[in-house]
Amino acid sequence: MPVFHEILFPLDIALKSAGGPQRLTDVVTLGSGREERNARWAHSRRRFDAGYGVKTLAALSQVVEFFEERRGRLHGFRWRDRLDHSSAAPGIAVSPTDQVIGIGDGVTASFQLKKTYGGIYAPYARPIAKPDPGSVLVAVDEVEQDEGADFTCDTATGVVTFLLGHIPAVGQAVTAGFVFDVPVRFDTDYLEVDLSAFEAGVIPKIPLVEIRL
Repeated sequence: MPVFHEILFPLDIALKSAGGPQRLTDVVTLGSGREERNARWAHSRRRFDAGYGVKTLAALSQVVEFFEERRGRLHGFRWRDRLDHSSAAPGIAVSPTDQVIGIGDGVTASFQLKKTYGGIYAPYARPIAKPDPGSVLVAVDEVEQDEGADFTCDTATGVVTFLLGHIPAVGQAVTAGFVFDVPVRFDTDYLEVDLSAFEAGVIPKIPLVEIRL
């Protein structure tokens, strides 16, 4: 049975990868020349190629070992997206007021971490399921909360839960800052490597795809 392994793909290899978000949109051209467009996915799905980061036989061996333990496409794992892995803008430290994750109603105790993109025309709220353990900062009405005393965070799901007596009151903004990973799996059951050419600069393809949990 497939499971998710809470392990991070080797960072030194991931930092030299290629990839980004993918969406699925149906486009129908009408007889008038106008288009009808419909988004089939509510959330984007990221794809990566880790092969660009494999420069040595030692790195390749590390990837093969990682691939075998995951059983190819069977088990998921964590991937650090070099471009997009923080609630804050690039080069800025994470703060507990980076992202609004909910508004208190005096009853709700649990809030899903999320990151919002844009803010003028059609802001997109991306659920964050794999925060980096120890990186999550939370504030209520801009007052930072203490993890363990005021709230807990499940780093396997990205759910922040306030403890009894600390549930946000009606109208209070709940915000968070965090570093996060993308849940992915290998998008192949076969790693094809030509060792005769590898040392001459041929880079194997190692496709990865984001998974929904």
